[in-house]
This record gives sequence, C-alpha cells and structure tokens, in this order.
Amino acid sequence: MAPIDDVSKRMAENLIQFLNSEIKKGRLPKNLLPIQSGVGSVANAVLSGLCKSDFENLDFYSEVLQDSVLDLIDCGKLRSASASSITISPKRLKRFYENISEYKDKIILRPQEISNHPEIIRRLGVISMNTAIEVDIFGNVNSTHLAGINMMNGIGGSGDFTRNAYISIFATESTALEGRVSSIVPMVSHVDHTEHDVMVIITENGVADLRGLSPKERAQSIIENCAHNDYKEMLKDYYMRAVKETNGAHTPHMLKEALSWHERLLQTGTMK
Repeated sequence: MAPIDDVSKRMAENLIQFLNSEIKKGRLPKNLLPIQSGVGSVANAVLSGLCKSDFENLDFYSEVLQDSVLDLIDCGKLRSASASSITISPKRLKRFYENISEYKDKIILRPQEISNHPEIIRRLGVISMNTAIEVDIFGNVNSTHLAGINMMNGIGGSGDFTRNAYISIFATESTALEGRVSSIVPMVSHVDHTEHDVMVIITENGVADLRGLSPKERAQSIIENCAHNDYKEMLKDYYMRAVKETNGAHTPHMLKEALSWHERLLQTGTMK
C-alpha cells in the first residue's frame, strides 16, 4: 500500500463533497447506502478519507476488505463489513490478529457467489467505488492495462459492482509517472467498463457526474472537472477539432488521432 498523500486526500474530499450533495438532493440517506471499494492504493486511500467525514453507521459490502475498512471500524464509522476475502498490509494484519475480538462482530466473509451476485448488489443499492488507470472523455474506463498492451491487474469484481450499483464511481489521479501521462485521454487504450455503466469520475481536481448527459456533455464535464491543467487545453483542442471534423457527430472522435497520445507515450515516454 502506498502512503496516503495530498492527492489522495483531495480525491477523498471530492468524494465526500459529492456524497453530501447527493444527501442534500434526497438521493441518498444520511448514512449513505452500502459501500463497495476496489483493491489498490488509490481506492484504499480514498475510502480511508471517510474517517474524517460526518457520516456515521456506514455499511461496507464488497469483495475484498483492505486496510481502510479497518480504519473505518477503528474510527467508529463502520457498523458492518461484508466481503469474500481480507487483503491487508503486514502492519495491519498484526494489529488485526492482536485485536480480533474488536473486529469479529463487525466483519463477515461470504462466498464470492453471494458477495458479487448482481441481484444482491442491485437490491442493496450499493455505491461502488473503483479505480481507473485511465478514463476517456466520453466516460469509458480502462482499469487493467497500461497503454493497452501491458496488464497491470485483473478486472476482479469491479465489473459486477459497476454494472449493478446504485451509483458507480471511478477514482484516479489525473496524471501518472510524475506528470508524463494523463489519466484523462481522448480514447482509452483498453475498455473494461463502458460509458453506459460509469456514472461518476473523481480526480484530485474535481467530480464529473455523467448521469443523464449526452456524449458531448460528458466530454465537456470530464475535461473541465477532472483533467490536469497540463493536459486540459490539449483535450479541449482534440474535442473541438473532433466536433468540427465530424460535423457535430453524436460521439465526435478523430480515429486517426484518438490513440495518438498512447503512441507518443510509447515513442517518447510522455503524452505531452
């Protein structure tokens, strides 16, 4: 697990702000709905940020239980946690064994056939929170491959939860490799979750709520709210030229340029 840094903290703050907004609009109860979180440092850091929120009596319904879930139990925010496995750091594992009596009434492990069952996820109204490697301007998510060719990790159960969640959220840092790579791109190099299943994108810069938006509206929201400033104008330029070249097509893309950012990365080591 990577340490929780300022970027992760800003993503957590943006998540909390979004959830509070949903409560104010009457779309979520004050204690939210059961939360699912993907595996990895970003997901772990963002979920840990809920310890500093005003939410109480939270429920966790997911596939894997990470350090952040124990953090939420320790800070008194979580009343129950359901998963099919426990994957925690050696430091937290030691504490888990030493204080297992504190956790045994909060945690239940179920077979994956139950934890990832589409009907159960849908009936509970789960809020899914998973991690993206990259997101394109229309809301498609790549969560497994680097530059479309090198596998970073498997898809796991993120598809089960994303497709059936009440609200599906993906979080990612807006850049990677010290800014040489943009996580917001014209077209993802590999698709794990399509635009039809992805509802909300969160980076350290802001939140793009894609629900009910047309492809063009999604593109504008993602570029404006989630892209890093180093790449925002490049994305705007691509989008505006794509709209002009395709005569305002429903989903404007310039196929000859759509993956040029990834080609440039492979050739020069940067998308800039």
